[in-house]
Amino acid sequence: MKMEINKHNENILRMASVHPELVVLSADLGTSCEVKEFAQKYPDRYFSMGIAEQNMCSWAAGLAREGYRPYLHTFSVFLYRRILDQLEMSIAYPNLPVVFCGFVPGITTPGGVSHQSTNDIGVVRTIPNFAIFDVGDATEIERVLDLAWDFNGPVYIRQLRKEVPRLFPANKPMEFNKARVLSEGTDVVIFSSSIMTEEAMRATAALKNKGVSIEHLHISTLKPFTDPQVVESLKKVKYGAVTIENGTVIGGLGTCVAEVMAENAIGKPLLKVGLNDQYAHGASKMYLLEHYHLDAMELIKKVEKLMGKDLGIKKEDLEAIRFEDFSEV
Repeated sequence: MKMEINKHNENILRMASVHPELVVLSADLGTSCEVKEFAQKYPDRYFSMGIAEQNMCSWAAGLAREGYRPYLHTFSVFLYRRILDQLEMSIAYPNLPVVFCGFVPGITTPGGVSHQSTNDIGVVRTIPNFAIFDVGDATEIERVLDLAWDFNGPVYIRQLRKEVPRLFPANKPMEFNKARVLSEGTDVVIFSSSIMTEEAMRATAALKNKGVSIEHLHISTLKPFTDPQVVESLKKVKYGAVTIENGTVIGGLGTCVAEVMAENAIGKPLLKVGLNDQYAHGASKMYLLEHYHLDAMELIKKVEKLMGKDLGIKKEDLEAIRFEDFSEV
């Protein structure tokens, strides 16, 4: 698969050119969060707050009350765990239009538990007024800032950085609260988000080669979670559902799907792939995916469990499945 340079910087500059009220705040991570060029072009609209995230959040609240539209930048773990009180009382309670651009979500950082936001979705989902976006590729990065602007309220973005894949066509942008149907089928439905959609696409290709009919939905809006496509896909499949996510299975995508199934009386099994009530240690993304069983092979095992059969798919079978054509989905 061809990797592309993250265009977050280009997008924030584009938006700033047409929205003079947009300002950027950074917690001493402007370069790491790809807003260095913004600081150079708009020095009067860029605020480097130092390693003081609570203060940055309070500043953002004040700026928003004065008519500005703050976009906060730091690693995602510092945008919910470290500043939860300010997040709730200063931003969510008054329902202010502040966007939290949280980089390196989940296991995408080798920094270990202190830098990994693995339970962020479960925490932020409980905060009233917030929307949550979890981008999966270059196409979604190009659109997510616009969706956050249009929401006109508190938004938490799980953002990717540096080189990213383009899994989805550039002419089919991310949509608010709408799942992306990547494969249609009637045996099992797979729900994936973030970097896990790559693994789910590999698994889906291998499963289809074995005659399994897979419905695959990529989820980029985790709150609200009311897309009717989710219910439609759950009802049409025979064996049940599997979720795969970049974080803990408690409170995240798997919980979102479970709630929908309960609310709509969909009596089918649901299996979850993700961190199981544990923290991850520091290592490369690829190592962590395999070590914690967050990969395509684990997803296949879950589908086999739902169907009650061994499909005979081996790890070496997956090695031959890359992503050259996935951008054409």
